[in-house]
Amino acid sequence: MDSTEPYQLHVFFFPLMAQGHLIPFVDMARRFSSHGVKVTIITTPLNACLFSNTIDRDKQLGLDISVQLIPFPSEEAGLPKGYENAGSFPNFSAVALKFFNGLSFLQQPFEELLQEHRPDCVVADMAFPWVTDVSAKLGIPSLIFHGTCFFSLCISDSFRRYTPHENIKSETDTFVVPGLPDQIELTRSQLSDDLKKKTDLSKMMERIRESERKSFGILVNSFYELEPAYADHYRTVVGRKAWHVGPVSLSNRNIADKSERGNRASINEHAWLRWLDSKKPNSVLYVSFGSMARLTATQLLEIAMGIEASGQSFIWVLRLNAEDSEQKRITEEFEKKMEGRGLIIRDWAPQILFLDHPAVGGFLTHCGWNSTLESISAGVPMITWPLFAEQFYNEKLITQVLKVGMSVGTMEYQRVGGEKALVKREVIMKVVEQLMGVGEEAEQMRSRARELKEMAERAFEEGGSSYADLTALIEELRLHPRPTV
Repeated sequence: MDSTEPYQLHVFFFPLMAQGHLIPFVDMARRFSSHGVKVTIITTPLNACLFSNTIDRDKQLGLDISVQLIPFPSEEAGLPKGYENAGSFPNFSAVALKFFNGLSFLQQPFEELLQEHRPDCVVADMAFPWVTDVSAKLGIPSLIFHGTCFFSLCISDSFRRYTPHENIKSETDTFVVPGLPDQIELTRSQLSDDLKKKTDLSKMMERIRESERKSFGILVNSFYELEPAYADHYRTVVGRKAWHVGPVSLSNRNIADKSERGNRASINEHAWLRWLDSKKPNSVLYVSFGSMARLTATQLLEIAMGIEASGQSFIWVLRLNAEDSEQKRITEEFEKKMEGRGLIIRDWAPQILFLDHPAVGGFLTHCGWNSTLESISAGVPMITWPLFAEQFYNEKLITQVLKVGMSVGTMEYQRVGGEKALVKREVIMKVVEQLMGVGEEAEQMRSRARELKEMAERAFEEGGSSYADLTALIEELRLHPRPTV
């Protein structure tokens, strides 16, 4: 190689085996690769199948990107064979502890790969806190990926610093989260159990925080213009090195990448495209609760009746409990009744293709960060229905800070696959009519959403803030001492 050419970095990417983590991880790995970095994605065989076609296309374009397989420790973790992804379990909450404990069995094969390949850097999911120490032994810097935004990371840090919820007796009284750029109010009922008491998850989160403190820094799937006050707060007040590299979903440039992102859809692409093409601009509501949520039959019925009463055209992506015959009956009857006015897609859908379509004018979402940022990147305002994880934090960013969404008013944190409070059809109908209507508030949200879309695109392109941050990180890693042999 010509001595004037820059040294080619080699970076390992190690995503958690869950769609909400795997998808942005692969997008991010491809982004690094497009900047001339040699990329190796470490995952298990069944998870690799979910994105192998995309990687093959990148290779054909001359990108230096590959996949290295390690076996999923099903037997050691006490899990059934053939289940390698969190989203594939019918009831993940029942096996969550086994799944996360089982991840520790990946340490030895991962360490062997590090010894063999000696990459210049490791980007690891936060769910693998041991990666930081394993990498440090070999002099390899590690970067942590949380899969959320600066805003939610800042709220989490505030809870750890100030514990404002500990002085609140009522589950429903609001309190201000201290030390933030905005006045953000939450209730105890919107917080996870691990914040309110010592649990296995809270112990795991402490290991994750310790790993983050020891790491080279964190990567954030966001862009500076979206949440500048919180990006600055995280770097200065929290005191962590961080790089914003998003929206990474914009790495998917062609139809094939967008349609196969995460999995193959259960509906023919031409069928839904013809259907959407027949609809007026901003007339279709897109409904999806992500890859992990499983709503009850009772709640599904309320959603169906609320959408029907609103008179709105819709696309609804459903993940049903295969053992619940009532869910099956409700959705099949609703599907027949709404033929022509709505599409129901079971299991998986090409979300960014739907959101990018001019006919889609609103997104009823669980406020997972991937969905939130994909909606922002497409310029689509949201109806917020948070369920668990950091989704109640994300809702505040959407509705209060960015003002591109309306809430259905859920106030109770739920376990994955569980459900507490029921949102009634009348509430659903009203908020759908408000967001999709022609009122002043809805028009202002649509206008702000379009502005954010333009900001996202500029940030991601050459000369933009995310492009510059990634370039700066790559240069910093090039200057870092090489791993010891």
